[in-house]
Amino acid sequence: MNVLLAMIPAFFWGSTYAVTQYTLPDWPPILLGALRALPAGLLLFAIKPTFPIGKQWRQLALLGTINIAVFFSLIFVMALTLPSAISGVGMMTLPVFAMLYHWIFRQRTPAAIQALCGALLILLAWWLFDPSEITLNPIGLMAMLAAVICIVIGSDITQSLGSSMHWWQVLTWQLILGGSVLSLVATVHAVMEPLPYLTAIGQFNLHNLLGLVWVIVLNTALGYGLYVWLLQRMTVVEFTFGGIANPIAGIVFGLLLLGEQFSPLQYSLMFGMIMMSLLPQIVQQLRQRKSPRV
Repeated sequence: MNVLLAMIPAFFWGSTYAVTQYTLPDWPPILLGALRALPAGLLLFAIKPTFPIGKQWRQLALLGTINIAVFFSLIFVMALTLPSAISGVGMMTLPVFAMLYHWIFRQRTPAAIQALCGALLILLAWWLFDPSEITLNPIGLMAMLAAVICIVIGSDITQSLGSSMHWWQVLTWQLILGGSVLSLVATVHAVMEPLPYLTAIGQFNLHNLLGLVWVIVLNTALGYGLYVWLLQRMTVVEFTFGGIANPIAGIVFGLLLLGEQFSPLQYSLMFGMIMMSLLPQIVQQLRQRKSPRV
């Protein structure tokens, strides 16, 4: 049952790309990041108020800058420059970069199945993103790579803070502090280049409002809140099984809202990438079930 619930936040996160293109086209990514983070953080704070103390402020400010301010901006750059399906599936390369990061900086040698699946996943991604087969915005691709790196580093910091702070406090204040950083940067950017901001405000309509409600309330406040609640009741490995809903949502929303269509070969490559990202966790779960309990 928990795995099915884990698909809910993953599904909302995977919808970000298509919903943004469909309801908030041409909005500045920095502004979208601020609007996604700060209101959601304040909403979660209102539900369960917590306050950092001492050096926790500095730690959470660093985490919020990397995990929210930079990451959310990159996500919306991807949303406005890449097909929704490509963004959703491309983020499935995260396990490879996480494996390399922990191998290089934490001296954690990956298991054979992880190394094999990682190599196959990169091979499939190389084939899928082949410029001769599909034209993709290089800025969007660089944003995708940077976003994956942000997740890896941010997750590492989050894990280190888990022993000294409650998960809810980490979640709430990284959204508030990261959203505050984005709001400040968006203000400076609006002064320097006011036209995109004036256009967004001047042409604001119900279509935009529905998109913002989806991104702020469902995608971030509900999605992240459910994510935290589930992590108290299941392991991270179990939660990753729900992550399959992320690229599926990207593909489905891209098709329904934006009319994105790909060749059968490209869909096969996407499915292969999804399976390669999940296979190590599946193998690990099967081994744990077969091992005798002490």
